[in-house]
Amino acid sequence: MIGKGKAISHTRASMMYGWNQEKNAEVVFSQNLAGENPSEITSEFRFIQQMNQNCQKNTLSFVLSPTIEDGRNLNQKSLKEICERFMKEMKLGERQAIAFVHKDKDHKHIHLYVNRIDFNGKAYNDSFIGKRSQQAAEKVAEQMQLTTVKQLQVEKEFNLRDIRSEIKRRHDITMKQFQPKTFKEYIEVMKISKIEVIPCINKANKLQGFRFRFDGFNLKGSEIHRSMSIGNIGKQMAATVGVKNFIKNNTELFMLNKAVSLPTKLAANILKHAVKREIKRGFGF
Repeated sequence: MIGKGKAISHTRASMMYGWNQEKNAEVVFSQNLAGENPSEITSEFRFIQQMNQNCQKNTLSFVLSPTIEDGRNLNQKSLKEICERFMKEMKLGERQAIAFVHKDKDHKHIHLYVNRIDFNGKAYNDSFIGKRSQQAAEKVAEQMQLTTVKQLQVEKEFNLRDIRSEIKRRHDITMKQFQPKTFKEYIEVMKISKIEVIPCINKANKLQGFRFRFDGFNLKGSEIHRSMSIGNIGKQMAATVGVKNFIKNNTELFMLNKAVSLPTKLAANILKHAVKREIKRGFGF
């Protein structure tokens, strides 16, 4: 479960967002409040907030997001328990508070609003509230046997390792079997392998690199494997079709509905690599 928190001044606007019926919002937790709509709740908050005129951002806004799988199994009672445990971990004590659950998407999540001013007029210390919110959410997840952020990170890294390996495998097959002569052709052939190759083009319309989208992941070539940087892909092509043909075929390409060219430095590096390779083979230039 992920927890986010911050102090805000726009109480009524946030409360109206939380109580948005278009998002199938439902009240899952309420403490020391009697109001039945955002305006009434805001008025009750302000009545207490008048006891502390120095505090401008006088409402605390939290978002608690269980995983999609956990969210499917959480009923109203469990969602209320999350709020109660979170309030306790954050040491918020007896304050005005209200929470809504949003179900407009598969990812069920809670919006919790707490009056920063307590009944004695004292403001809650919001130092490092973002970090403390996440730590509190972690503890609540552990207490209720929900998935924690650390578990999500481990799972993501495990999946990422498999994704990198699969993209690299399909790249290798593409380079070996189809032997593309241009970067544009490489993009088209990779599409056959269900890999979307996204050109990264700078303001000068120079091709800087590629990102690879596959199975919900979007990664830079260098994040997958060093051989999949644009420079190394270019070197592979040049080794297959010859430097002269490679430079000729890739001088100007049409990508993303505009003419794109190779950076001079990239072309020079590919040429330099080819020259070194030929000299090493003993052919010379």
